[in-house]
Amino acid sequence: MINSDIIMDQETDDDVMMDTSPESHRDSDGVNPSVTHQYRDDMDNPQVTNQEPEDVSENPLTHNTKYTETPNKDNDDPAVTDSTTSVPFTSPDQDPGGKTSYKAHEEYKDNERPIEEGSNLEPDDHGDPDLTFALFGSSEAVHFGCDNILLGEKKPCLKNTEFPMSIPIQRKISEHLVSVINMICSHKTDLKPLDNDIGHRVNESEIHAFVFVVRLGQLTDEEKMGIEWLQRMFGDRVLSFVIILFTYEREEEPDTIIDDLKNNSVLAQLVEKCGGRYHICSKNMNNQSEMRELIDKIKQLFIDNNQQFYTREMYKPSGDLQDSESQSGAEREPSIGKTNAEPLGTLIQTDKDKQQLGAVQLIDRLQIQGKQLRTADFLKPIAQSQSQECCAEEELASVFLQKLLMLDYKARCLRIKENKEKHSTQQWNNDPPEDDGDDYDDIFGETAKPSDEKNKLDAVHLLDVQMAVFHCADSFLKQLMVTKLSQCQYALPLLVPNPFTQQIEFPLWTFRQINKSWKTTDDKGKVSSKFQPVYKAETPMVAFFRFGPVTSSKSQWINSLINEKHNTFFHRNCPGSSRTRVLMDGLVEIAWYCPSGKETDRFTHCVAFCNLHGDAGANEKQLDILTEMASVNVAILPQLDKNDKSMTKIQNFLKDSKPFICLLADNDSALTKIRKGNYKIGLKDRNQSDVFDEIRRAINDVFLSFESFPIFKLEDVAKHFGIKVDEENDEDLRRGKESAQKMMSLLQGKDLTYIKESLLPLQGKLWHQWCEKNKELHRPTLGEIHKGSNIEKNKSSKLSEMLKIREQQRTSVISQFIQIFIQNLNSQARNEVSYFLKWLGILLDDYTAESLSALLHQYDEKWSTVLNLKKKQDKLQQLRSAQVELETVSEKLQAATFGLEHILREIGQIYESCSSVKRNKKNMTFDFSSLPSLAAEMMMSGFPLELMDGDAAHVPLIWVTAVIDALIQKLGDQRVYVLSVLGIQSSGKSTMLNAMFGLQFAVSAGRCTRGAFMQLVRVSEEMKAQLKFDYILVVDTEGLRALELAGRSTRNRDNEMATFVVGLGNMTLINIFGENTAEMQDILQIVVQAFMRMKKIRLNPSCMFVHQNVSDVTAGEKNMEGRRRLQEKLDEMTKLAAKEEECDTEFFSDVITFDVQTDVKYFAQLWEGSPPMAPPNPDYSRNIQELKDTILSKASSSGGITLSQFKMRISDLWSALLNESFVFSFKNTLEIAVYRKLETKYSDWTWSLRSAMLSIEDKFYNRIANGDINVQEKDLLADMRKTKEQVDKSMMSYFEEDKDKEILCQWRGRFETRINDLHDDLVKETKRKLDETIEQKKAREKLDQKRTEYENKLFSRSKELALSLRNTGTDENMLNKEFDTTWSKWVTEMTKDTPPLKELNFWDDVTRILFENHLDLTIVHERLNQKDYEQIVHRSDYCAYIRLKKHLEHSGEAVSSEEAGESSKKSKSGFMQWFGQKIMSGIEYFGGTQKSPENLNAECHNSIRRLTQKIIQETEMIMKKSPVGTRGYNDSYIQEITDCVQKSVKQHESMRQKYTLKKEFSIDLSLYVCDIARQMFTKLHKEFREATDPRIYLEKQKAQYWSIFKNYYKGATTTTILSEFICGKLGPSILQAVYNKTAIDLAAQMRSDIPALRENRPNLEKHILKSLAEKEDFGQYIKYIHNPREHFKQFIKNEVDRYFTKQNKMIIKLFKGNLTQKELIVSNAIKAATVEVKSQGGDGNMWFRCFTTSLTDELKLTENSCGDLSEIKDLDFLEKLLSENLKKGTKPQNSFTSINDMKMCRKRPDEILIDHFCQCCWVQCPFCKAICTHTIEGHPGDHSVPFHRNLGLNGWFYRETTNLSVDICTTAVASDRSFYPNSSEDAVPFKDYRKGGSKYADWSITPDQSELPYWKWFVCRFQKDLEEYYSKTFQGHGQIPDEWKKYTKEDALESLDKYM
Repeated sequence: MINSDIIMDQETDDDVMMDTSPESHRDSDGVNPSVTHQYRDDMDNPQVTNQEPEDVSENPLTHNTKYTETPNKDNDDPAVTDSTTSVPFTSPDQDPGGKTSYKAHEEYKDNERPIEEGSNLEPDDHGDPDLTFALFGSSEAVHFGCDNILLGEKKPCLKNTEFPMSIPIQRKISEHLVSVINMICSHKTDLKPLDNDIGHRVNESEIHAFVFVVRLGQLTDEEKMGIEWLQRMFGDRVLSFVIILFTYEREEEPDTIIDDLKNNSVLAQLVEKCGGRYHICSKNMNNQSEMRELIDKIKQLFIDNNQQFYTREMYKPSGDLQDSESQSGAEREPSIGKTNAEPLGTLIQTDKDKQQLGAVQLIDRLQIQGKQLRTADFLKPIAQSQSQECCAEEELASVFLQKLLMLDYKARCLRIKENKEKHSTQQWNNDPPEDDGDDYDDIFGETAKPSDEKNKLDAVHLLDVQMAVFHCADSFLKQLMVTKLSQCQYALPLLVPNPFTQQIEFPLWTFRQINKSWKTTDDKGKVSSKFQPVYKAETPMVAFFRFGPVTSSKSQWINSLINEKHNTFFHRNCPGSSRTRVLMDGLVEIAWYCPSGKETDRFTHCVAFCNLHGDAGANEKQLDILTEMASVNVAILPQLDKNDKSMTKIQNFLKDSKPFICLLADNDSALTKIRKGNYKIGLKDRNQSDVFDEIRRAINDVFLSFESFPIFKLEDVAKHFGIKVDEENDEDLRRGKESAQKMMSLLQGKDLTYIKESLLPLQGKLWHQWCEKNKELHRPTLGEIHKGSNIEKNKSSKLSEMLKIREQQRTSVISQFIQIFIQNLNSQARNEVSYFLKWLGILLDDYTAESLSALLHQYDEKWSTVLNLKKKQDKLQQLRSAQVELETVSEKLQAATFGLEHILREIGQIYESCSSVKRNKKNMTFDFSSLPSLAAEMMMSGFPLELMDGDAAHVPLIWVTAVIDALIQKLGDQRVYVLSVLGIQSSGKSTMLNAMFGLQFAVSAGRCTRGAFMQLVRVSEEMKAQLKFDYILVVDTEGLRALELAGRSTRNRDNEMATFVVGLGNMTLINIFGENTAEMQDILQIVVQAFMRMKKIRLNPSCMFVHQNVSDVTAGEKNMEGRRRLQEKLDEMTKLAAKEEECDTEFFSDVITFDVQTDVKYFAQLWEGSPPMAPPNPDYSRNIQELKDTILSKASSSGGITLSQFKMRISDLWSALLNESFVFSFKNTLEIAVYRKLETKYSDWTWSLRSAMLSIEDKFYNRIANGDINVQEKDLLADMRKTKEQVDKSMMSYFEEDKDKEILCQWRGRFETRINDLHDDLVKETKRKLDETIEQKKAREKLDQKRTEYENKLFSRSKELALSLRNTGTDENMLNKEFDTTWSKWVTEMTKDTPPLKELNFWDDVTRILFENHLDLTIVHERLNQKDYEQIVHRSDYCAYIRLKKHLEHSGEAVSSEEAGESSKKSKSGFMQWFGQKIMSGIEYFGGTQKSPENLNAECHNSIRRLTQKIIQETEMIMKKSPVGTRGYNDSYIQEITDCVQKSVKQHESMRQKYTLKKEFSIDLSLYVCDIARQMFTKLHKEFREATDPRIYLEKQKAQYWSIFKNYYKGATTTTILSEFICGKLGPSILQAVYNKTAIDLAAQMRSDIPALRENRPNLEKHILKSLAEKEDFGQYIKYIHNPREHFKQFIKNEVDRYFTKQNKMIIKLFKGNLTQKELIVSNAIKAATVEVKSQGGDGNMWFRCFTTSLTDELKLTENSCGDLSEIKDLDFLEKLLSENLKKGTKPQNSFTSINDMKMCRKRPDEILIDHFCQCCWVQCPFCKAICTHTIEGHPGDHSVPFHRNLGLNGWFYRETTNLSVDICTTAVASDRSFYPNSSEDAVPFKDYRKGGSKYADWSITPDQSELPYWKWFVCRFQKDLEEYYSKTFQGHGQIPDEWKKYTKEDALESLDKYM
């Protein structure tokens, strides 16, 4: 709803307004005795004052309003005086003609009664002023009745269409005349038909309050909707008039209200929504005291609302605002607080009240009410594209701001969308009739407006949109808005009337970040440049204003002076202008004209232009300030009367010495000089171009004719009295400024070029030295190697030097400047910190601007001198001198650059230095660990963080990762999409990012980005679901090919930057400026090479090319041609880059997925015209938006990366870049971590399959034992199907749902294949084992039949013997003797045809077979007796077994690799060649052709050791395949083993040219493997004898048959004896099954309980290393190093054994549980068999068959092993006996203290775990013996290990010395040294280690600084042991660095936890 008093006459300028001067409100005498009432926040104590009101709040929704009360001059007793504290209510008799006279309600005349509480009233009753309030709510909360004081008996009737409030009820309560409007149950009615009635009623009544009636304790959903209904019906402003009335029935109920409010959050929110106002009364409403209190509260509410009623103007019918008439000069009716008439004390609505209401309504229309707009809300990427030129009214604010932030000056040209359907319908309905009418009337007659057009609101004025957003914005958004307006070359708000506080505000803060640059030309033609912040610029100022209404547009005239092509000042003819405006009157805007130093300049100096909107006469305060500060005043005047009060002011201007120019709207005269400095120019009917030229000439003439005139300085505006300056009134802003100024005071008097050196010392020389040392550490040069031949010592020395530098940094005194900075960050509130940082940045820029400008000017001069001298060949000396001077200026320029980024860099160095030495700085009052959190807070507040130090060209990795960790702590591990940019210097990269996301990266040409910075941009909630990430992380970088780095920088720096940035980004924008193909070639090769590197290391970033400054971007053909050229250039650069990267790629599309049609964007030039006055090109902004939409579209298919992953990516990329070879040095930590986690999951999946197969194996073994020898592979597959499906499901879930699924996808196929292969292998292996068992079963078939025969005979004979002796009375001893005698006869009789098996004479067979193999028997016996063979696998070297070949034994000279195979003689040239090679390659490894085998290199000994292990593994496989267990021992098995040894040794010797192996080696190795076979064969042979020798078997059965014999002797029944016999057979079978099950369960439990056995093999290795360190047993270390598989097995056994000792009770519990379960299965089988056989009438034999069949899968049973059971008839008795005897036969083991207690299980837990953990890769690094960490045996790809060891652990030593090596593999492969592989004489450079042979080629060794302190500690701890073991020393070249000796065992163990 827009008031008519702020509606502009259509025929006047937008600046022309109705005269709203105070004179219109004065009395006839011209006196205005108004009293101003100020209502503060505490409305309970309203104060009255004559002073200027203070600002209480800037929030439009919480403002306080002042009112002017005009006393009636006919009445000497005003109702309100200065001492009045409240405004009394207006009584009815004071307004006989008022709208709400009670005489209108004639129906009450007949019902007169005496005046009493609650009685109806006559209109002529007198008393206190009346109150009108409306009751609404549920009828359930009210009891109607005659004693109801408020409502009486009448209930509301909702059946009518009439609104129930149509007739108010009048009462007298507490001496007040009260009008009650009954709206009970109104919220149930249909709203729309009642709007007019509501509006009518509201218009008639001044409603003081709305009373919401609610039943106490029963807040129903219907009642919850009551407030929402009220808001919909009466608008949001109605809430300030609402009181909640809680009604009760019982007296005790009111006491619960406090608890209800505490416990019922919904109720509490309801009360809070209504301002906390509530009252309690009886449901009957008949308590007079309660009613009086209610009336008192309504009166107080009226006071709190500044004596305002709820009026029609506040009323907003459902959906739309009320219409407003647009009649110029017509009487307007007041909108707030208008009483029935205007008697004494009546409140009159002023123009300011109307302006305030108009502002509120405008803000409501824009839907920005109730909230303070913040910068962060508009920087978020949103779903809606802002490229549209029109939008809905409610979107205006958002779209305007978004466009403004993207530098689209057409933000002020937005159009409002109309409802097309409504519009088309309207056009249809308004079609004219077809009959002929009067043509004249049709054309010139007045056209009647449609009915809906009358109610239609005027369009919102777009400058009102700008100012509404400005008023609702916080200080930071205001500053950003004004900064962007300035960049768009728009005028800026200078003096801003606040519509809510009526104060004039000067937003000085908003100008602080605006800088202007201009050029001036002096009389001699010399051009000088100037760059200044506008708040410091001292310029002439021209003030424009008008008096009264004029027809010419003042703003348009100013625009023609500044830039006629651009609407700097908004005027009535601009798109987006409308006839109404709300917030412009009294607004003063300012703009600067900046000359370019050319002849076309309008003015030769920078000039400020100020424009006062509205009538100057009505805005005297602003006028006074402007005219006082102006250099020239320009007034636009209508034709004025001589006595017009405005004429007085004009006369004063003419008399003043200050120049004054009159522009006469109704005069047509040309430029006329009235007197010196005073001019008049007519505007009427004149050519505008001529007028513009005259105005310009007049202003320039003034500037030339006056020697001195007032100079305008923006900051001086704040000195004027009566205006509110934001920097003085905002407490946080003020304190932030004070803190920043305190810091700046420390810089006073200091030379700018030395400030960083003195105040920020840590980032200077010390930091640069550290960076250099770090690069040297990763890139050891040849010269550095020759400073000392010990790489690790050099490395440790550098690390020590770096640590000393860090200590120097830490101990250096922290400057007071930095201390205060950190204290401010720590101690202040977040908002204050933001102000402080902003202020500090502003003040620093101001402080450095002048010096930088002078230095840049000096640099330009020196550079020009150098260029001129280069053209002169005879000026070389002068050229060198000029170049030195240029370099000096360049260094000063670099030193003088000082900003927030340098302060943060210093803090980063404080943190890095303290973190490195793990100590706080001495003079620091805070802990260094808190610093990353401060930086993280800054990032969250929108400040960029330096990612790469551009001065040092180094990433402060410790600091950056710590800040990201702090970010993760504060935000969580959010997902980010990393967007980076690359391009040449000053190509607009930062400008593009700033425009795209509203950021504030440095963009000035004098201070370009150095290094790389990153900034977070939050994604809006609506976009998160679409984009799948939370933030966009924008990385801005320094330009490639920077001019200031020429000479100091190399191509390598650009390559590093490109590689780093491309690797970081999910997407990289490649910024190409202009159409110069040479510049394109310069950057493209760098970029292509970076992408090529990414492909090699399996990173897959995407890219887009942005081709900037293209003149004609609309020409499709030109674009196609440009794309074709770019494609060709990319392919050309790909070929060039491929040569450098040594690959065969030819096309760019082979490197990265790239579509030249969609991934290339052409940008228009940035400026629309020539700077400095050119605005940004709207096409550029449109291009930015299109690019942004494309980026977000592409980003929607990517999940981004988490912050923790981003942190790892930074670390990985930088670590790789530090090395010489990026591709070979890159180690993807994130990928490695994800792969390790995948391997752990793989371990779980394989365990599921293996454990399931073990259970299935048990089942099938039982089947075979029970006679089922038909096992098919399909049976195994069927049983495994469920487990396999579960594993497959788990795999699919993991690969598709894990947060790292994008990385995991590359391995999915491989692991799925491995799982399928493992499943198939398990099935095949199990089938093979079962087939072997079946074969064994068949082979023992005759033996089993014999056993059955034996048992039947023994049973019958035992029975017969017992029966024969039963009645003889023989005692037990005699019985025992008799049984023994008889038993011996039976055994002899039964086994007389079976010869006894021979005892094993194992060593006799071994010696005999070795003798037969042509080995000396004497030597064999000697070696066997000496036991030397037992140490063959543990030997440090094999010198005792080696014999050098003859042609080497006699060569005493050391030959170089070039001379290998040639004569041993060395010529002088040969020696020099050899010496030269030594110098070039450093100290080479392990060389030498020496006389003695003791000095053979470590590779020889390692090859013999590998041979030994290989032979042991092969012979073990032979042993496992030997059928000793089924067929018994045979000496042929030994023959096969010894043959394997001999063949392998001969094969090894045939491949070696340097040595042969003595016979002792073959003998010792044969004895060693035969000893292993002896242990295995002895055990298997014993088992075979027990299973096949009838004597042993019968001896085991003796006790059982003695029991049968004894029971028969005692007279037991056959059933009883057989039941015991059956239980005796069942017991071992049950225990066997229980042991097997327990072993599997225990293995699974141990994987969970034993830390070492959790996860995968690398975790197991970590615990092994810990165990070794704790024991400090060198022998165990050697076993681990040289035979890790065996050590792993032993460790697992030890861990399992230890578990048995500690968890004895748990194991017993588990065992008993399995036993109980198995017994229950057997018991159920017994019962089931009994039931089934009884039903069929079967006997004992049938029962036994049925019983054993049901247990086929559970137990090993032999059907006929229990003899003839046909005698058993009583099956129930048998069942009873079996149930009783079952537990006796299965006595559980009472203790499990050792693994050996698991005797009966088929596979012990340790064996199960060994199978699981040791089925992996066991290949060892050929240099250091580190074990490949892949958990898959035979895995594809290279072998790798996270941390290598030093080579000396494997016996490597330096050529021609006895010095063991201390080099670590990762260091060695980065050096220029060589090694001699495979005992050859050909040296191989470590950098090309893969050329050393297959075992080297299969390894991936990354040249980096990764190392494990554990092994450094080991070398120091066991130095003597290692030296003794290898017969070498750690001396000379192999001297152990002193730094290694500082590591303790605790450090070693800690490093394992940290790195493994």
